[in-house]
Amino acid sequence: MGVVVPIAGGARNDASIDPLLALVADDMQGVNNVILSMVRSDVELIPELAQHLINSGGKRLRPVLTIATAQMCGYEGSSHVKLAAAVEFMHTATLLHDDVVDESDLRRGKVAARILWGNEASVLVGDFLLGQAFKMMVETESLVSLRILSSAAAVIAEGEVMQLAASKDTSTTEDAYLEVINAKTATLFSAAAEVGAVIAGSSRDEQAALESFGRNLGIAFQLVDDALDYSGKQSLLGKSVGDDFREGKITLPVVLSYRRGSADEREFWNRTLEEGTQNDEDLELAVSYMERHGALKDTVERAHHYGAIARDALEIFPDSPHKNALMDAVDFAIKRDY
Repeated sequence: MGVVVPIAGGARNDASIDPLLALVADDMQGVNNVILSMVRSDVELIPELAQHLINSGGKRLRPVLTIATAQMCGYEGSSHVKLAAAVEFMHTATLLHDDVVDESDLRRGKVAARILWGNEASVLVGDFLLGQAFKMMVETESLVSLRILSSAAAVIAEGEVMQLAASKDTSTTEDAYLEVINAKTATLFSAAAEVGAVIAGSSRDEQAALESFGRNLGIAFQLVDDALDYSGKQSLLGKSVGDDFREGKITLPVVLSYRRGSADEREFWNRTLEEGTQNDEDLELAVSYMERHGALKDTVERAHHYGAIARDALEIFPDSPHKNALMDAVDFAIKRDY
């Protein structure tokens, strides 16, 4: 079951993230080395659990942004590698905590750590990774970078609490949902991109531009994820299609379908999401309502809007391979039509 969401609009269909990954490959190897060194512990469970998630795949887009923006801004030191590793640890800790809160069984197509080691261990190892992240931030001796990333950690936690409060609440508005994903997802994207410029000593204009670039890329990225949860392939999503529906998450396709639907349709959403009473055929019915009201298509259209803002933010920078590759990364994030 599933539909293909048409990813039409401003994003280039031939865009690839490969040029960006090639530009950062050497420094990302350094990031990987730092990650491996920082998960070492005499407590055997810590490296075992951490490496399970770290080695489970993913393009590590957030630390890639830190490396790429630092390189684009002409940085020639090594502190960006530690900042990028710190960003990845923050993200990994968030995933561990998310899976516990969401009671998820899969993470990037593999059994979630909480299933293998339990909720308590997942939360505590997530805390360990956050502690190691802050240690690396301090070692860079960049007080501004420490401020940006520590503030991001607090905002991400706020976003998690906001999402928990909105869970199963069909009265959630689009504005309220955008506030959640801005905090929960886009904040780390924006911080990851901004600290690359900070460590390079770039101007405030360039730092602000990269903060905007990362934030809007993050929003676009999450909106596409929202649409793909009802239309993608499990093997590529790294989770089961329809997980958001089964977990009662109120994402933008639900918000739009609920607002645009009939009284009977709203009763369906109340039953399946607020009350949690779901039948085998309900996911397919949910997708049919989303198609009827254009909710998936419009979610992707909103992603295009934020993607365009992200691309515009980069225009302050002179043309370079890094700028072009970051532009392509925006298009790649949006065109994930699986």
